[in-house]
Amino acid sequence: MEEKEAVCRGAELADGELSGAPPPRDCTAACCHGGAKMAVLAYSLGKREINQHFTIKNAKLISLAAVLLLLMFHAASRYYEGGDSCEWLLSRGRYLGEDVWQPYGCMMHKYKSIEAKTCLSEKRVAFVGDSRIRQLFYSFIKIINPERKEEGNKHEDISFEDKSYSIKVDFLWYPEANNSMKERLISWTHEGSAKPDVLVLGAATWSIKLHGGSNEALQQYKVNLTAIVGQLEKVAEHGEVYWVLQDPVNEEVLSENRKMITNQQLELYNEAAVDVLNSSKRNGRSRVRLVAASRQAALETIIKSDDGLHLPESTRSVGAMILMNSVCNKILRPIDGSCCQTLRAPNLLQKLSALFFLGSAVVFVVFHILGNNRHRRHVPPDVESLEEKKPATAAVPPGPKAPFQALCRMGVIMGYFYLCDRADVFMKEQKFYTHSTFFIPLIYIFVLGVFYSDNSKEAKLLNREQTDEWKGWMQLVILIYHISGASAFIPVYMHVRVLVAAYLFQTGYGHFSFFWLKGDFGLYRVCQVLFRLNFLVLVLCVVMDRPYQFYYFVPLVTFWFVVIYTTMAIWPQILQKTANSSGVWHFGVLAKLLGLLIFICFFAFSQGIFERVFSVWPISKLFELNGSIHEWWFRWKLDRFAVIHGMVFAFIYLVLQKRQVLSEGKGEALFSAKISNFLLFLSVVSFITYSIWASSCKTKTECNEMHPYISVVQILAFILIRNIPGYARSIYSSFFAWFGKISLELFICQYHIWLAADTKGILVLIPGNPSLNILVSTFIFVCVAHEISLITNDLAQVVIPKDSMALLKRLGAMGTLSLVILLVSRAGQPTPGA
Repeated sequence: MEEKEAVCRGAELADGELSGAPPPRDCTAACCHGGAKMAVLAYSLGKREINQHFTIKNAKLISLAAVLLLLMFHAASRYYEGGDSCEWLLSRGRYLGEDVWQPYGCMMHKYKSIEAKTCLSEKRVAFVGDSRIRQLFYSFIKIINPERKEEGNKHEDISFEDKSYSIKVDFLWYPEANNSMKERLISWTHEGSAKPDVLVLGAATWSIKLHGGSNEALQQYKVNLTAIVGQLEKVAEHGEVYWVLQDPVNEEVLSENRKMITNQQLELYNEAAVDVLNSSKRNGRSRVRLVAASRQAALETIIKSDDGLHLPESTRSVGAMILMNSVCNKILRPIDGSCCQTLRAPNLLQKLSALFFLGSAVVFVVFHILGNNRHRRHVPPDVESLEEKKPATAAVPPGPKAPFQALCRMGVIMGYFYLCDRADVFMKEQKFYTHSTFFIPLIYIFVLGVFYSDNSKEAKLLNREQTDEWKGWMQLVILIYHISGASAFIPVYMHVRVLVAAYLFQTGYGHFSFFWLKGDFGLYRVCQVLFRLNFLVLVLCVVMDRPYQFYYFVPLVTFWFVVIYTTMAIWPQILQKTANSSGVWHFGVLAKLLGLLIFICFFAFSQGIFERVFSVWPISKLFELNGSIHEWWFRWKLDRFAVIHGMVFAFIYLVLQKRQVLSEGKGEALFSAKISNFLLFLSVVSFITYSIWASSCKTKTECNEMHPYISVVQILAFILIRNIPGYARSIYSSFFAWFGKISLELFICQYHIWLAADTKGILVLIPGNPSLNILVSTFIFVCVAHEISLITNDLAQVVIPKDSMALLKRLGAMGTLSLVILLVSRAGQPTPGA
């Protein structure tokens, strides 16, 4: 009993220290709740221990060390193992799903008919070999023309031609690597002969079948290949030559006359082909490329073969798509096809940006050295020792080197961005959606969010801590949605659409509340907001050579901020102070909101006018993507009412709050018991109803038509559920709130250092271990986003001065610089038809 009381006393003392309250006098009575108290104590001490030892500063140092180690690892791997993504594409990979093939370390584009025709225009392709090569031939031409059926005699030549694109693809029946095949190859080496631009060969099963799998046949196969390889090299001087290694067989279902074609025999023939073809290497590589990836794919699917020899159609399609990527990626350069692509040379703006960041680093180093020398000359040793003893929390005014230090940090980060998504340093893989890849991480983050729950400083509706929490968990859900490829699943897609609308709702709510309460319409406020929203994106537009509209969310919130500012700033400027003097002014605000609604509806139903307005240069440079403003029209129209919904909600809430209609004390319900229960019931019903509707949608187009009108119901339902109960308003998740403070940086940074290939794929820092790769890349990504947030805040204080004249001068300089960048980027674009 004494031991129990001692434990209890220690627990209560610690609990009192953590909460700031004295321990209870009756310790024995308190011990009745010992289990709960110990749980609370462990929870509080656990959070304190984590927060003390794992600070964001330490995390950033760890992430920097991780990046340096990974760079060395990938550089060494490329040097010793070879870093040719074409070799990765042709040699190995794995299945992500039943029919989705993932090459090792690079992304494979799924070619459509028009793309394949464009790539193969005026080209001749020849498939030479046995029945397996014939199957590959049919799968290849089905990419070009999906309507083409398997026709023609099995043991004869077959031709395919597309006259509109001057494409000719032939299958030539040569089931054995012998003199007949050699003579055909020799005919292509003659001057003036119609040589194939792409040649695909493969043969072995007939040699095994005809000769009963004898060793003599294998030796003759090696001799024949040795005689042929010289001719293959000559053909490769004109085009591309691929030798397809033999796929496995399903020995159990082979017919009696094929029983001698065993997997062991096929392995021996493959080893012979590899030995002979590799022996012809010049300067470390052979011109004849070995295709082994299709064999690796067949190892998992040959069991589905009808006759045990010929592959199922889905596997043949994988082999054909591998060949198409190898041939066409370097020509068409698809964003989501990183295999076999050569690096683009940096353009003029990218080179200038690199020089700018390098120059900033040099200036910072010079300032740092001069500052240290000056300090050593003028500060006596005894004073210096006293300076060192000053507390670290002492405020230090920013010196002249502060902006250059920030730019230096930004330059290092931009270098990492470039290495991740523009240089051929790190690997990339494609996305593949499964329910587990989306919902399991979702459960993890919400468990963490609940673990890091704290008491809020105030219990007002949508207080700052709560809005940060709201932005945080929404951003984490969106990140998981993007990396898992969950847009393929319509119910998840529609729920995430509501989250994007909720961000814009907060934009309307927050900016309306600021202007209504503060009445600050000054240039300084406008520039601060625009700078914080756009700084990172504008830098990325230059460094990553992407248009502004590519980062679609920033143009959206920037546009709507300007609209909100214009609506509130135009005459008459109606503020809360003005409206309090006479209730008539409230109608003036409603009139402004009605005018904004009419403006939105006018543009929403006048696509032609909308496109003409935003197609005028230089405005078009901000809203065009791939030479069209269609993407901007789609994004704008999809959530066109979300901002005005937020403004109306803010107006109603602030009026009710001023009239003391709401109960916002800690622990108090927002309304009376009957109204609160009714609204909570209504909100829960609307949530369930929306989920049922989203699950019943057949197409995204159908759902998107309804989304602008019904998304506000979900948003209001969440606000009511989160705020009506007093206990719910009194707590918040500090975990989610932390992410909410850097939500904009997280959204933008994911494009290049978490995802890859401009969001089409996933960045691979640690190959071969997807789970560990996601953990490491996420850790670095979050640290980078937080650092960019700090840099943006530091530079905003320097770039946007409070003095009006100084600010106007800065704006003039930035406007001139922007115009120069626009002109340079326009001059750097290729001339049409060039």
